[in-house]
Amino acid sequence: MAAAGSPGAAATDLEVVRGKRAALFFAAVAIVLGLPLWWKTTETYRAPLPYSQISGLNALQLRLMVPVTVVFTRDSVPLDDQGKLPFTVVHEREIPLKYKMKIKCRFQKTYRRALDHEEEALSLGNVQEAEAVLAQPKEQPEGSLTVYVISEHSSLLPQDMMSYIGPERTAVVRGIMHREAFNIIGRRIIQVAQTMSLTEDVLAAALADHLPEDKWSSDKRRPLKSSLGYEITFSLLNPDPKSHDVHWDIEGAVRRYVQPFLNTLSAAGNFSVDSQILYYAMLGVNPRFDPASSSYYLAMHSLPHVINPVESRLGSSAASLYPVLNFLLYVPELAHSPLYIQDKDGAPVATNAFHSPRWGGIMVYNVDPKAYNASERPVRVEVDVVKVMEVFLAQLRLLFGIAHPQVPPKCLLSGLKSEGLMTWELDRLLWARSVENLATATTTLTSLAQLLGKISNIVIKDGVASEVYRAVAAVQKAAEELASGHLSSAFTASQEAVTSSERAFFDPSLLHLLYFPDDQKFAVYIPLFLPMTVPILLSLVKIFLETRKSWKKPEKID
Repeated sequence: MAAAGSPGAAATDLEVVRGKRAALFFAAVAIVLGLPLWWKTTETYRAPLPYSQISGLNALQLRLMVPVTVVFTRDSVPLDDQGKLPFTVVHEREIPLKYKMKIKCRFQKTYRRALDHEEEALSLGNVQEAEAVLAQPKEQPEGSLTVYVISEHSSLLPQDMMSYIGPERTAVVRGIMHREAFNIIGRRIIQVAQTMSLTEDVLAAALADHLPEDKWSSDKRRPLKSSLGYEITFSLLNPDPKSHDVHWDIEGAVRRYVQPFLNTLSAAGNFSVDSQILYYAMLGVNPRFDPASSSYYLAMHSLPHVINPVESRLGSSAASLYPVLNFLLYVPELAHSPLYIQDKDGAPVATNAFHSPRWGGIMVYNVDPKAYNASERPVRVEVDVVKVMEVFLAQLRLLFGIAHPQVPPKCLLSGLKSEGLMTWELDRLLWARSVENLATATTTLTSLAQLLGKISNIVIKDGVASEVYRAVAAVQKAAEELASGHLSSAFTASQEAVTSSERAFFDPSLLHLLYFPDDQKFAVYIPLFLPMTVPILLSLVKIFLETRKSWKKPEKID
């Protein structure tokens, strides 16, 4: 047995000290270096987001400013009132919609006297000649209007008409010799300006997906949702090729009738058009026979069942990134000819066609019965594309929310332009699309912020954060441009807001750690850290106990 001061005892004490130092070193390295390093390398990266700005979007107030230039001729108002020109009047009202975003329409009317060439033009015999002379060498800004106030007894308009809405951004209103002339004419101008720009129905249709379903009828949900592009497909359905050899000049019809309309509408999105012919494509509903007229008919209640079986044959929407509009021309088989579509009252529809909201339209094209007098089959059928395109263009206007306007009393509405679309109708569509885009972007950003705030496991990369910042900035810019009356730039900013917000919301990186709950973390990390942590903790406990014991029993010195 070694003595107390022997070399063996000293070596043993030295080993014990080394063991304690090693244990303390490993514990210090694990706590000071290992634990922070592990925490940093395994934490979920979450780039900062503008949560306060996103929450502020819910209380955003939209002011839609419509610049209206009002031009008075010499005899349109009393001389005393003419001396007050020029000046500006602002008319503002709130649109009563049950929506979190408050919307106000602001008509800024700038009154001035007519110039010499305007006086000359407005003294012509009819309003069409005046419009030709008043054609601006430079186009008016999108969303702006010009209203000409003519004499109360002017022959420019029919005597029973008080106002006129032209195909461009111009209108004509009769003046009045009255001490309250400006107030009376101002109310007429507001009625005309609302028809040409913003009405409650237009904004309700734009916000149909964001309003309570019981607030508006299904007709308000008819227009297509705003998108960067649209695909239009014209399909000829020939279920009986043995009896009918159908030919249609769809390429020429698109070039002459559809393309001019789409070119005018190009400000609202990009369009692509294609066509196809489908043989043996049957309707999903068997027509009923009417003995009184020796014809077949499709009742209104059966029309929704027609689309689904036919849609499976179209195949156009499966690989499309944009909404697809289908326009079908159906030539009924010989056994069910002629075929007519009935309305809810049982009367034949004049166009023999119907349309489905946000989907497209179907037209039934009956073959002339005289063609069957020939003995040979199949009968050659030449489709009257003019008749067909009139129906399809009318349906296309309805699908984009360009309905026939509700004009004020005693107001004369100009006929459509050759392109099938009035200039102010395009402006009205851009107003509606801008509001819809802002509502969609705001809803998307709010949902994303709530989702990221609720689930802490979701990674927020810098790319997602930059898209969110870009979307918020675009929403704010669009609101400012709308308040300034700059419709074109406001619509562009609203499109950017929707694109950036949806790109951030649907970013694949948000799902990387979404399904990685805490119990899985424990299952991964416990087998890794437990074998290393237990010896270190036991060593620290042993060192603590020995140190405490040495403090209580100091070493005895002889």
